[in-house]
Order: sequence, then structure tokens, then C-alpha cells
Amino acid sequence: MAQSGAILVHDSPAALVEAAAGLVVEVAGRAVAQRGRFTLALAGGGTPKPVYERLAGDDFAGRIDWSKTDLFFGDERCVEPNDPQSNYRMAREALLARVPLPEANIHRIRGEADPAVAAAEYEQILRETLRSERPRLDLVLLGIGDDGHTASLFPGTAAVREATRLVAAQYVDKLAAWRVSLAPPLLDAAAEVAFLVEGGGKAEVLAAILEGPYQPDVLPAQRIQPTAGRVRWLVDAAAAARLRRA
Repeated sequence: MAQSGAILVHDSPAALVEAAAGLVVEVAGRAVAQRGRFTLALAGGGTPKPVYERLAGDDFAGRIDWSKTDLFFGDERCVEPNDPQSNYRMAREALLARVPLPEANIHRIRGEADPAVAAAEYEQILRETLRSERPRLDLVLLGIGDDGHTASLFPGTAAVREATRLVAAQYVDKLAAWRVSLAPPLLDAAAEVAFLVEGGGKAEVLAAILEGPYQPDVLPAQRIQPTAGRVRWLVDAAAAARLRRA
């Protein structure tokens, strides 16, 4: 089946940013109240950056108990952490360095390491931090690419079909580069998954993901189907322009 979940259309990119920041605050408060801990995986790319900047603002930052928050990354480019392409660097500049989040609570993927080693290390970090053989994140933020990829699960790659590992290292031919990504078993185990999609350039692929035939090797975002969690699609009006059921 094609992707499912609630589709929440917002009038503008700014409204989308507000809604996404509000969702993070909502899930954080609920998780801390229920378990005393909030676990969040951040998306890379351009769409979530203003969301992180909004969360760092005075009116949002104080509504999250950062001392009880563990921060993970949905994927990482295999570059040094200070490289302009690094998802960690983007998140650090937009959010992490601007809120009282203990350094020990920031769990980055070591993009500078051998990809297979970095993936194995990150899986171990997830298991140890979440104290479970079957780790479950409270909230995963994801985006989509023009080609239907999400995190670093790209069309036609083995990572899309990963069924056991929690983290996958993948060479992406079209990028001529290695990526390390959370794998479908961990993404599907999340309590909440929120896709953030902005702009008319994503309208066609979003319609294909949500309303077209199920073909996850072609549109990897369709592969994410949480088994005991909730999926929400937070999109702006331009991205939703070709949807029939928005």
C-alpha cells in the first residue's frame, strides 16, 4: 500500500514551521510526563532547519526539558562534523548550541569514520542509550527528496530493504558518496513519525508517495510504515497542491 497517516496542510512555510515546532514540544512533554525521558531523531536538509531555529527561540526553548532529552540523527553524510554538508553541523548551529542540552545527550553519527564502523557504533549507541534490544524513539522527523528518498534511504539501494539492522551504511551511486542512515526497522518502531514537506517542487513526488502505487524501491518514503506508532505529514499548501485527499 502507499503511505498512510494524517495529512496536515498549512497555508505557508511559516505556518508549517510553527506546527512542526509545536509538535516537538507536544511529544516531548508527553514523553517526559510518562517516562521521564524524551528521545528525538532529527532530519537533515533545508526544510527542518527553520524548525530547529524556532525551537531555539525563547518562546519554544523553555517549553522542553532539555536535561531529559536525548537527541539522535536520522542520517548523516560521511564528512567531518564541521563540514558544511554535515547534518550535525546544521543542527548544532540552528539548535544544539542555543539550548541547554547537555553534551552527553547529543548522539551524533560519526560521519568522519568508516561508514560500516559508524553504522555499527550508532546502532550500539541507540541500544545502550534507549536501554533496549528493540529501541523505540518518541519522535522521528523526516523529510523527502525529489526522488522520493527519506533519511538516506535512496531509490534502488539495499538500505531500503534492510529488515534487521537499526542503522545502515549505504553507498549512493547517484551521489557518488556514502551515507549512514537509520534503517526501516528502527523508523517503523517509532512512537511518532513526522514528515516535513515544503514547496511546489515536492508536490508531484508527495502525491506519488501518498496516493500512488506502493513501490518502495522507487519511492523509499513509502517503506516507512510504523507498526505501533503514528505518522503525520506536515506539509505546506504548495507541496499539497497535487493531493486529492489533503
